[in-house]
Amino acid sequence: MSILVVGSVAFDSIETPFGRVENVLGGSATYFSTAASFFADVNLVAVVGDDFPQQHLDFLRSREIDLRGLTRSSGKTFHWKGKYGYDLNEAQTLETHLNVFETFKPQIPSAYADSDYLFLANIDPDLQMDVMRQVKSPKIIASDTMNYWISSKPDSLKKVIGEVDILIINDAEVRQLSQEPNLVKGAKKILETGLKNLIVKRGEYGVLMFTKTSIFAAPAYPLEEVFDPTGAGDTFAGGFMGYLANTGDTSEAGIRQAIIFGSVMASFNVEDFSLDRLKRLSYGEIEERYRSLKAMTHFEGLPAMESPL
Repeated sequence: MSILVVGSVAFDSIETPFGRVENVLGGSATYFSTAASFFADVNLVAVVGDDFPQQHLDFLRSREIDLRGLTRSSGKTFHWKGKYGYDLNEAQTLETHLNVFETFKPQIPSAYADSDYLFLANIDPDLQMDVMRQVKSPKIIASDTMNYWISSKPDSLKKVIGEVDILIINDAEVRQLSQEPNLVKGAKKILETGLKNLIVKRGEYGVLMFTKTSIFAAPAYPLEEVFDPTGAGDTFAGGFMGYLANTGDTSEAGIRQAIIFGSVMASFNVEDFSLDRLKRLSYGEIEERYRSLKAMTHFEGLPAMESPL
């Protein structure tokens, strides 16, 4: 099963308490594609400038990511500069240079129109809607968004949410979108729009999934060293969608397993800057960490006891 992802391929300059890097490979579609490629075939649609180096293209191709949808335009590649303090759950944006990404209008190659799974990364919701019109009948559509689109294009975003199967956003975005300070109440309000699955990313505190009939909670994998959380959410989404595409199991049980694989992939991503940890990751390590996370979260059913009252 193939996955189509539409988003950004970018340069990042990042500073954390543990180091600093300049002009490294980044972007939502890059992180997503790299993570998903461990599980399924990935078709990528994005735009880069004429300054984008061959070595990054070679890396993406080495992951067998299809780049026929990656357009090179005259100008500079999207560049984000950010800084993290010891609270690694929140980034401080220092500079954003959209460059060629500012005029990005995704054109889906005909070879991608039959993609089985579609992930709409964080782009203008009007563009997300246009992409959905260009893809024939994907089995699952998942999308991401951000606070900027929630405040600037709420009507367009609501239309997108009405069309997708899964929305993947963080807890602050749930509160902003629902106008509810309580996360559970906010999630229920969003589900009232007709959305089937809401997945809430909570950084080091794990992931919550809400449906109309259930709540699923998964912890983040406990790590001794976290160097750079950039791209963790997109890496989560890549592992999540990659597993769904690999198994074809979109039942609630299958989605719960996919969440664990997404959490595992995100846990590797934060162990180094940019995609450096994912570049040296093996599938055996993924399986081992999945089993470890499962063991950490296992507990027995309610024992037979008599109440003292």
